[in-house]
Amino acid sequence: MGPPAAPQYPGAPQAPVGPPPPPGPEGPPSYGGPVPPGGWQQPIPQHHGWSGQPLASWGSRVGATLIDWLILIVPVFILAIIVVGIAGGSDTGAIVTGILGVLAYLIVVLAYAPVLMAREGPNNGQTWGKQLVGIRVVRDTGEPMNFGWSALREIAVKGLLVSIASSIIPLIPWLLNYLWPLWDDQNRALHDIVCSTHVVRA
Repeated sequence: MGPPAAPQYPGAPQAPVGPPPPPGPEGPPSYGGPVPPGGWQQPIPQHHGWSGQPLASWGSRVGATLIDWLILIVPVFILAIIVVGIAGGSDTGAIVTGILGVLAYLIVVLAYAPVLMAREGPNNGQTWGKQLVGIRVVRDTGEPMNFGWSALREIAVKGLLVSIASSIIPLIPWLLNYLWPLWDDQNRALHDIVCSTHVVRA
């Protein structure tokens, strides 16, 4: 005869019957703090401004440059006609007109690319030459091209810095700058590398 059963009281916990269940797999401790509004979200990966966009070919870049040069030559012919017309009446007037015309032309040349490339919308990063061949300049940060960054790229680096280097070593820096996309794995010119820009198909 076995030992007497333990007396049962109302509300007393019942003893488990049978062998205990096997222990389950241990998982990482759960976070018990507050959940932010909208639940947990995966971090959004950051991409470069040119990432995933087809790069412009060297030929399209050369074509856009030639078109821009042709556009900028037109004011030279207009200026020459004006100066020749004034020179027939007054030498002093022709000289003054010529000086003012040269200054105006320099302003047009310096402002041409930065003003056009700073346009908002689908033409951002495009001169008229780039627009015609279907390419654009984009910043590696993904930010749009503004006037300051366009002036840095087109005037300070592409124009002034390359010109100074070419005056020290004739033609070599200029040729290297324009030919660099031929062997660069991202089709960049030297001024693109310095200014952190890429040229892509629009």
